[in-house]
Amino acid sequence: MSDTNEKTRQTVREGYADIAEGKSTKGCCGASAPKKLAGAIGYTNEELEILPDGANMGLSCGNPTAIAGLKEGQVVLDLGSGGGLDVFIAAKKVGAKGLSIGVDMTPEMLSKARAAISKFTEKTGLSNVEFRLGEIEHLPVADSSIDVIISNCVINLSPDKQQVWREITRVLKPGAKACVSDLALLQEIPEDIRKSASAYIGCVGGAILLDETKKMINAAGLTNVQISIKKDNMDNMVSCNKALYQSIRNLLPAGKKLSDYVVSADFTAFKKD
Repeated sequence: MSDTNEKTRQTVREGYADIAEGKSTKGCCGASAPKKLAGAIGYTNEELEILPDGANMGLSCGNPTAIAGLKEGQVVLDLGSGGGLDVFIAAKKVGAKGLSIGVDMTPEMLSKARAAISKFTEKTGLSNVEFRLGEIEHLPVADSSIDVIISNCVINLSPDKQQVWREITRVLKPGAKACVSDLALLQEIPEDIRKSASAYIGCVGGAILLDETKKMINAAGLTNVQISIKKDNMDNMVSCNKALYQSIRNLLPAGKKLSDYVVSADFTAFKKD
């Protein structure tokens, strides 16, 4: 692991630890308007109603469970699970015979998510959730053990995205799929934004071109890659956290919006049988 990669990882870990402890709202959209953002990017009231308090922290750029087609009895893995938003929603969809696992590298996020499990059980009667400490580049998950992988605005934060996609391939069962919502570039962003720590924590500085992501997915051995672009989601994220994105927008060329460069995209891909 390079020193640069580790510094990036530490910056992200510290930023999201502050968010978990309520010291900051500077994550992808941040905690300033989590319910408003969730509705704007595709979560239903039914999905949000089963959540324990605090699970929705406004750190999303899409709704990966909406594209995953989850079925009862499946084992689901969420990469970078944060406060547990998508883990809890997935757990409800896969039911008592299924399992919903979250992996996150930030202990403060894990503590927050684990503390919410009992409330989720009270609301739903389900005990099918677990959270594991780990990095998405080195998942604490057995080979070929997962039916569906989901992730929400997290892979862009990784300094080694190709390794993340290799790990996704490793842990998926043959024929299983990954359904990822993430930020991606339509065109290269100005270098000043790329270097900005707030841009990185805000899931902008780490985003890469759509074609680059597709190449990484294919290089990892996944097939049938499908990409759906949702440009409006970026505008909704900016609207929800003006304080965070104002500093980034100040670095843009005159007359440009952030969504001219960065969009939300849903990626679906399958492991070969």
